[in-house]
Amino acid sequence: MMGREITAIWVPLELSPLIWLVITLGMYLAARRVQMLLGAKPYFNPVLITIVLVAVIVVLTGTPYKRYFDGAQFINFLLGPATVALAVPMARNIHHVLRSLHSVGLALLAGSMTSIVSGVGIVWLLGGSRIVALSMAPKAVTTPIAIAVSQEIGGIPALTAALAILGGIVAAVVGQRLLRQFKIEDWRVHGLAAGVAGSGIAAAQVAPLDGMAAAFAALGIAINGVVTAIVVPLLVLFLS
Repeated sequence: MMGREITAIWVPLELSPLIWLVITLGMYLAARRVQMLLGAKPYFNPVLITIVLVAVIVVLTGTPYKRYFDGAQFINFLLGPATVALAVPMARNIHHVLRSLHSVGLALLAGSMTSIVSGVGIVWLLGGSRIVALSMAPKAVTTPIAIAVSQEIGGIPALTAALAILGGIVAAVVGQRLLRQFKIEDWRVHGLAAGVAGSGIAAAQVAPLDGMAAAFAALGIAINGVVTAIVVPLLVLFLS
């Protein structure tokens, strides 16, 4: 009986092309509110909560993913501009960035290479296929770049996007806590680690806390994206 009532309400609503956009944004705002009420703890990551809530609604309403994406694709379009917007705090702190660029560059290169090699190595060790390994290689960069690189090298863009989002959520949840356990309080380190390991999702977690963290998160996302976009195709050529 309850299922019929839900269907009767839902069928007229789903005809609107904006319904999934409204639902997704509404769930995110609700998730942010939940996080604030619970003391802004990183464990209650709003992106993770939103994914779960929207997935439940999609399943309960029997909506194909393509229909959902057609309605909410504007959010996907905004991923690029949102990433570029991180250049604003970087520009405001450009003197700090330039002063640390040499050491930061070495750390970024090491982090990018570790992510690429470890991702491919884990898949091979577990007996995964070549296409899964290729999808895993660009997982640590921001989602738009990860999808583009995956398409270029013959991976599965949807799988790469899922891995990039999952990695970002994990980095957002445990990143700051892990660094503080090692007595690391420098916001430059927190921002850089978030940008390299967790891309936009983790960067969004630290950016509101400190301008320096936001600047170095943007630097991490940008340089990690460039390094990955260059190294991963070269690695594929080497392994071919």
